[in-house]
Amino acid sequence: MICIKRHFVTIFCAVTLLFISGCAQIPAVFDYQPFDEATDEMVWPDPPEIARYRYVGQLTGEENFPRPGEETLNAGAKFLRWLVGLAGKDEAPVILQRPQGVVTDGQGRIFVSDVSRQAVYMFDTRQAKLQVWNLAAEELGFELPIGLAIGAAGELLVADASLQLVARLDQNGKPLGVFGLEELRHPTGLARDPKRGRLYVADRGANNIKVYSDAGELLFEFGQFGEDEGQLNGPTYLFWYQEQLYVTDTLNSRIQVFSPDGKYVTGFGQRGLYLGDLPRPKGIAVGQDGKIYVVESYYDYLLVFNHKGEFLLPIGGSGHEIGQFYLPAGVWVENTYVYVADTFNGRVMIFEYLGDGDASDVAGDSSSGIVDAAGR
Repeated sequence: MICIKRHFVTIFCAVTLLFISGCAQIPAVFDYQPFDEATDEMVWPDPPEIARYRYVGQLTGEENFPRPGEETLNAGAKFLRWLVGLAGKDEAPVILQRPQGVVTDGQGRIFVSDVSRQAVYMFDTRQAKLQVWNLAAEELGFELPIGLAIGAAGELLVADASLQLVARLDQNGKPLGVFGLEELRHPTGLARDPKRGRLYVADRGANNIKVYSDAGELLFEFGQFGEDEGQLNGPTYLFWYQEQLYVTDTLNSRIQVFSPDGKYVTGFGQRGLYLGDLPRPKGIAVGQDGKIYVVESYYDYLLVFNHKGEFLLPIGGSGHEIGQFYLPAGVWVENTYVYVADTFNGRVMIFEYLGDGDASDVAGDSSSGIVDAAGR
């Protein structure tokens, strides 16, 4: 009887090790399109116009990391859970819930802030790895993380509107310190000037922009409540491009552009019902060719403008399908790729810019006011 039991234990351990080693040997991969989508390639504008943008994929969470032989892996995982008595217990999937800000580091890593999960997601597309970073500081969790930026040494900077600070995380998500506690009231957007080593912070609570050194020292601030040029009402997202700071002046329904020292340069946008108007602008980004991308959250569009602020074309519209948005927020551009935080759809949509030229022929009647923002 003793020999039989020992033999059973030997087989039991061998089978367990087989499952464990089998799981460990399956290489991880990354997939921008984690779902089986039986759809034709999506482009904007619609044919027969020349395609300028195409849908690439989306970030949702652990679904972006399928593994070859996943069915076997799942069976092994279920077997191991059964062995330790965990079968039948639900495990919460690691997925985006309410993404807000998005930024890339040029090294294949995509960072997404999530106000519902109260964390920052790190998608490593090269290493096929997903991490969720919850801590703003030692023993202090994020509460309302929104704006993101890459710091001087490659660290991640995170603006937390509720904690009223900017947190600094190393490349593994370890907290390195915070700043702005004495000055910030409701920080949202971040943008960094690498030439001067300055970090710009949109303080929605104070209706101004605060400027910090890379060391976290407050240098100066500019802007005040109002509707005149250079004044702000609820600034949210920021973007730095070619010696200029782009500011989403959300409650004034416009984009304003400032010099490095906070002097007003130019602006565009207005309230209205037509495509190209900005009733509630959120995210702002500028591509290498000067095209300006603005998230218009009220009617759920990504709007594309040329470098003069002239409207070119819309992408999106309200909905839950691929290519549609539901209360989108942040936007980021890296090379020819445009990332949009589709907040209430729990994903980041990714588009690729296909063509060159000013695309002045694609706005059509939309820019002349014939089509309104509801598509009528």
